[in-house]
Amino acid sequence: MNYTSINPFNNTQIESFELLSTEEIASCLGKAQSAYKTWKYLDYNSRASHLLRLANLLVNQKQTLAQLITEEMGKPLAESMAEIEKSVIACEYYAYQAEDMLKQEDVYTDASLSYIKYEPLGAILGIMPWNYPIWQVIRFIAPTLMAGNVCLLKPAPNMPRCTLYLADLIQNAEFPVGVFQTLFINIGHIESVIAHSIVRAVSLTGSTIAGQSVASLAGKYLKKCVLELGGSDPFIVLPSANVELAVENAIKSRLINNGQSCIAAKRFIVHDKVLDTFTQRLVENLNLVNYGDPKDENVSCGPMARLDLAQMVIKQADECIKRGAKLLFGSLELKGNLLKPIVLSEITNKMPAYNEEIFGPVFSIIAVSTVEQAIEVANDSQYGLSASVWTNDHTIANIFIDQLEVGAVFINGISRSDVRLPFGGVKNSGFGRELSALGIKEFTNAKTVWIKNN
Repeated sequence: MNYTSINPFNNTQIESFELLSTEEIASCLGKAQSAYKTWKYLDYNSRASHLLRLANLLVNQKQTLAQLITEEMGKPLAESMAEIEKSVIACEYYAYQAEDMLKQEDVYTDASLSYIKYEPLGAILGIMPWNYPIWQVIRFIAPTLMAGNVCLLKPAPNMPRCTLYLADLIQNAEFPVGVFQTLFINIGHIESVIAHSIVRAVSLTGSTIAGQSVASLAGKYLKKCVLELGGSDPFIVLPSANVELAVENAIKSRLINNGQSCIAAKRFIVHDKVLDTFTQRLVENLNLVNYGDPKDENVSCGPMARLDLAQMVIKQADECIKRGAKLLFGSLELKGNLLKPIVLSEITNKMPAYNEEIFGPVFSIIAVSTVEQAIEVANDSQYGLSASVWTNDHTIANIFIDQLEVGAVFINGISRSDVRLPFGGVKNSGFGRELSALGIKEFTNAKTVWIKNN
């Protein structure tokens, strides 16, 4: 299977690229091995200079790259621009903060001197998804490279042009040869890459099934891995909430990236006392959403990235309706890859919307009558990425903070990644953390040093 770029708005093929041969893969691994020998000893300022050049190139090429993202992935142009801007922030953040994050940590013991020293591991394989083709890559490589590792990128097969454009920018930022390389490989070649001695860890963002497969291979070859997997994030609305604000943010969270975000709100757990108001205002506001060609500046919801993904969402929604869910808004009809927002109510634990991740613009409403029931429903999931809670009662907010089984809790705000805060989940949403100081330390050797003066 080649890496093929297809415009999701009209399903026309743009360009196709050949897979690397076994010999070419071996050559890439050899280059990584050679590059690591010098890159790991480079001082932080030298590493940062390359990353800051990349940030400047992203700023200068923002319009062109955003157009490319929209053409290849289908997200609205404004969101593509925001993705580039966020990537720039990540580059600058780690360029300026990495040295302080990884500085020697002195520890008082019975030694004359003891401390923790953070050192790079080697080459890190990043297996990245299609939904944020630039941001996902940057948030992987910025901390990983600043820690002194080198990076190998296995991108999504439907994002080759975005990947190659970014690779050109990285080359223009004058990173040494072999420090960053793109591998157009199929699933069958992943094991041999992970098995190679220079590859010391894997970072994967993708489905739970993909995470299970990669974790198995990492375990087989004793390589560390960080997994950021699926999510079915609860969006909990309580009686004390500003319902109008909650509705506004519910739409923002669910429709971002055309509904294709792991951290998007997916299960809307709404207290009976505000259920009717929330549902009515949600439907009214969804009638105002413009959907269509993502290149149109007035469009806020474009097509799904692939036809098969859109068909899967329709299948899941249809199964919910067959099992008793009510269709309050939208339809189960596709126009190409374009799927208009769908609102389902009366969701029960016998339905896909309750038990599975629906990776598309579907609002699944679950009614509850108590705080305890809201927490129970929120935690009754195989996933545990994040949660958004809407309440102006601080005591109740603290109960949710303490009891929700997730990697992040947002009170009166939508779940989102922030370079300053750790990002990751629990349960089937994965393990390990990206971003912040925790993220950069994931791919380092925390070496203990103990010295006794005689």
